[in-house]
Amino acid sequence: MAGAIVFIILWLGIIAFAIISQWKVFEKAGQPGWACIIPIYNILIMLKIANKPWWWIFMFLIPIANIVFAIMMIHRISLSFGKGAGFTVGLLFLSIIFWAILAFDDSVYKKIEDAPAA
Repeated sequence: MAGAIVFIILWLGIIAFAIISQWKVFEKAGQPGWACIIPIYNILIMLKIANKPWWWIFMFLIPIANIVFAIMMIHRISLSFGKGAGFTVGLLFLSIIFWAILAFDDSVYKKIEDAPAA
C-alpha cells in the first residue's frame, strides 16, 4: 500500500513537471500557457507556434500520416527556438527532458517562415 502511494505521488510530480515545462514553452512563444492542458486546443497552439495552418490538425486523425505530421510540427517548434534536428529527436524520444530544456534555457522564440513556392 505504501509503495502505491509513493508511486502515485511520484507520478503526479512527473506530470506536474511536464505540464509546467510545456506551459513555459507556450509562454515563451507568446501563447497562453494554460493552453497546454486543453486537449486538441494544445495541438492547435503547437501548430501556431510551428507556423503551420490549423487544418493540419485533421492530419493527426489519419494513421501513419499523423506520425509524419507530428514529427514535422515538433521539428518546426525546435527550429523556432533555434534548435536543430538532434533536439527534435530528443523531443520525440525523451520529451519530458527536452521540453524542460526548451522551457528553462535561454532560447528565444522566432517565428519560422515557410520558403516561398517556386
